[in-house]
Amino acid sequence: MKIDAHQHFWALARGDYGWLTPDLGAIYRDFAPNDLAPLLAAAGIDGTILVQAAPTVAETNYMLSLAEQTAFIKGVVGWVDFEASDAPAQIATLASRPALVGLRPMIQDIADPLWMLGDALTPAFDALQQHGLTFDALTLPHHLGPLRALLARHPEMRVVIDHGSKPLIRDAIMRDWADDMTALAHETNAWCKLSGLVTEAKADWAVDDLRPYVDHLLNSFGPSRLIWGSDWPVCTLTSSYERWLETTDVLLSQLSNDERQAVMGGNAARAYNLRD
Repeated sequence: MKIDAHQHFWALARGDYGWLTPDLGAIYRDFAPNDLAPLLAAAGIDGTILVQAAPTVAETNYMLSLAEQTAFIKGVVGWVDFEASDAPAQIATLASRPALVGLRPMIQDIADPLWMLGDALTPAFDALQQHGLTFDALTLPHHLGPLRALLARHPEMRVVIDHGSKPLIRDAIMRDWADDMTALAHETNAWCKLSGLVTEAKADWAVDDLRPYVDHLLNSFGPSRLIWGSDWPVCTLTSSYERWLETTDVLLSQLSNDERQAVMGGNAARAYNLRD
């Protein structure tokens, strides 16, 4: 099965997408399953993981409802306020709906890089693991040190690092990010998403701009722990769905067929404990 492990839908009238403003141009509109379905069919993608785009439980319930109506959505990564005193109860309620496979606090938008290490969050992390959910780490490079500390506290937690932790591709900066990603790969069992890289590059990016970063992720995590995703429709700010898929084919050309199948679907099925 080929899986796009990172895509979004939104309806502007819902009103809880604080980051989604008119200056984002082409993506400042509604995106629904009917918009993505033809792209998946053309690309031979069998299913997707639908990922939260708003820090509300209401949006998580909206996504779960979409999953219940849409055959290609194989799982939903939602949101809960990890600091809330009733976070474990909220997680239990959401986890009762089979489509929920993970949770993602929007760490990249939180000012304190040490937020994830707060003691108040421990019950939420414990509940996430109790219900067999995966933690999606939406981090930037400066969060990678705290993330290592968090995963040392919760070594059994299934973790997926989103978008390669958004390296500074447009500035061609690798050093600190590369060192931290290598350490995370060696010290933890985390997976890493091969997604979101085109929007971290210059608008006129070329394959070779991405290659050093993808090569480093491959060398660090290996093809058994990398997970492909489109980050559609955000990716359309700098790339079509088809172009990102074609670019991935070039960047993974050195892998065997089995290794490519793992990156393009098998690893996502394991990381999110997909049922089919």
